[in-house]
Amino acid sequence: MSTSFLAQVDAAFNRAAAFTKHDPTLLEQIRACNAVYFVSFPIRRDNGTIEVIQAWRAEHSQHKSPTKGGIRYAPNVSDDEVQALAALMTYKCAIVDVPFGGAKGGVKIDRRKYSEAELERITRRYTFELVRKRFIGPGIDVPAPDYGTSSKEMAWIADTYASLANGELDAIACVTAKPLAQGGIRGRTEATGRGVYYGLREACDDAEAMKRLGLTRGLEGKRVIVQGLGNVGYWAARFLQEAGALVVAVAEYNGAVANDKGLDIVALDAWRKAHGSLLGFPGATDIPEALTALELPCDILVPAALEHQLTAENAPRIQAKIVAEAANGPTTPEAEAVFAQKGILVLPDVWLNAGGVIVSYFEWLKNLSHVRFGRMQKRHEEETLRKLLRAIEDKTGQRFTDAEALSLTEGADEEDLVASGLAESMIVAYRQLTEVHRRIDDPKVTLRTAAMVSAIDKVAQSYVDMGIFP
Repeated sequence: MSTSFLAQVDAAFNRAAAFTKHDPTLLEQIRACNAVYFVSFPIRRDNGTIEVIQAWRAEHSQHKSPTKGGIRYAPNVSDDEVQALAALMTYKCAIVDVPFGGAKGGVKIDRRKYSEAELERITRRYTFELVRKRFIGPGIDVPAPDYGTSSKEMAWIADTYASLANGELDAIACVTAKPLAQGGIRGRTEATGRGVYYGLREACDDAEAMKRLGLTRGLEGKRVIVQGLGNVGYWAARFLQEAGALVVAVAEYNGAVANDKGLDIVALDAWRKAHGSLLGFPGATDIPEALTALELPCDILVPAALEHQLTAENAPRIQAKIVAEAANGPTTPEAEAVFAQKGILVLPDVWLNAGGVIVSYFEWLKNLSHVRFGRMQKRHEEETLRKLLRAIEDKTGQRFTDAEALSLTEGADEEDLVASGLAESMIVAYRQLTEVHRRIDDPKVTLRTAAMVSAIDKVAQSYVDMGIFP
């Protein structure tokens, strides 16, 4: 019998907790899920029939308010899954110093079997149920998209909440990853993929880590395989390619393609959208069995699909030096044990794919402040930099070209500031968890365990600061 997802998350927590000195009762409080709401509700299908929909929302930890986490629409959503994902959100937020507790929601449907009108009715009714039980609100619980949902569903949620909030000033902050016109933030779409890129860039610049792996520093020339060309995989691959990495294979659920000289990610994504598959992409070799593409030689493997893709069965055949977990839970504990024996560095999901929640935090702040980032300072920065350039020109007698002057004096806009804040968050978190890793000083301890120790310490400190535990 396979171990449940929640049991795997709790096992990872327990492994990390053994390296802390916190009171066992405090550890139990951190591990436990604070609240789970299960609801069944009827919706009318377009053909007039009635269907009962099942849905969940789990708030794992309320040591920080609000709680935060996505909503997924999938046929295999369960109580176990939402609790496990909510727990991971708690640890993820703590690792990257985002002041939220963890939460997760799910609606048990295959969205491909529903019309847009039906999906809207499901989303709005689900939101109504969350409002009724106080499982949503700017200071209570702030959802976001996950597998099977997008900014469209977030806009429906925001509109439904606002209609029920009786003029609440900050109602729009009840959910993140909204469309820009509905209070969204620039840079949110590519946030998780960009965070994966920043994380890999920082890890590959770690001289000590690269020496252990027998790799040179930097991303330039690194051979990359990406599983999943959805939003996260596409943007991670694109940013890595722009940084000089070579994406040699991409896998999707219905097949994979490979090219030792590198794949053009933008062109490949356009091909996939036009043909419904990666297969047949000009200049690439087709691999009908998608999972076998993960076993090709590479420096970095980026699983950006669903959980449990790297298992005890295929782990011995993985040839990557670095496994960068862009998805949630792509590596089973058995596979990670194999990777540890082989000396493969696993960059854990609880840190590496935190870009989405980091930028969601920025969007939440923007909604609460009711002002766009960059609006107050962009023009002031530009004028200050122009004065500096004019002073340099006057002193040197040399003139900058118009293009040079523009590139040197352009002030930061919202997307620039979001990217800068995301990079800072990912870099600081990596340095914190590697410091914990060095402090533990045990060759059997993985970076995932070190990240979990960091998260436990931070959450525990919150409870101590509240006076709940000594």
